[in-house]
Amino acid sequence: MDKFLLQQQVLERLAEDLLHVERAALAAHETATHEESIAENKYDTLGLEAAYLATGQARRAEAIRQAMANWRQFRPSPHDASKGIRLGALVCLVDLDGKQQHLFLGPDGGSMTLAIDDQPVQVISSEAPLARALLGKCEGDEVSIQITSVRQQFEVLRVH
Repeated sequence: MDKFLLQQQVLERLAEDLLHVERAALAAHETATHEESIAENKYDTLGLEAAYLATGQARRAEAIRQAMANWRQFRPSPHDASKGIRLGALVCLVDLDGKQQHLFLGPDGGSMTLAIDDQPVQVISSEAPLARALLGKCEGDEVSIQITSVRQQFEVLRVH
């Protein structure tokens, strides 16, 4: 699997998300400032609610812009087995039931599922619990994480 292609797909998805969020922020702003949103009494909060929504959408847009900047600067390096799994690694895990999954460890803001050659690849940030558990591990190592009351165990099959 091509890490550069995955990175480009992340950036494309983030750009789509940004476009949607910016449109939603604009619509909420227009609703908040529209003359029909002027409160007629103290219980009429449509304009106020739309203003809160517009503010939240603007914050989300800024977070996406920051994630895009992080992903543009990101340069995944080739895997070095002596250093173990690091940011930029493409990892294949298998669980106790034999189910395989592919993960791409990237910077913050890119948590999503993509497809390469009809193969799903989960993009996770280095801050995700599974990513933290994987850092420094090598092929053949076992990884265990606790999510609520469930313990999940995996074996690292391949690292690229």
